[in-house]
Amino acid sequence: MKRICFVLQVKPDRIEEYKERHRAVWPEMLAALRETGWTNYSLFLRRDGLLIGYVEAEDFERARAEMMAREVNHRWQQEMREFFSQPEGRLADTAIEPLEEVFHL
Repeated sequence: MKRICFVLQVKPDRIEEYKERHRAVWPEMLAALRETGWTNYSLFLRRDGLLIGYVEAEDFERARAEMMAREVNHRWQQEMREFFSQPEGRLADTAIEPLEEVFHL
């Protein structure tokens, strides 16, 4: 199982709404994540909007590609796109750049 960590930036004025949305993730979105191989998936949010994501997957690129092909993911990403500070027009799932793991105990 490969461990993946990534960072994104939530707009500071959208943090509370972002947290609210994640308290009620659509059941079909959760099912799609599980079905495509996303496991042990967590999001951590700092007060300034720095978002740290952690996920485990056998093959992250395959899992991400399969998620990107799901209609429910497309709808979710469209709804969430305004929460992030990132290059214009990019959806959060395309802005994920896995960080290099330099230590693990």
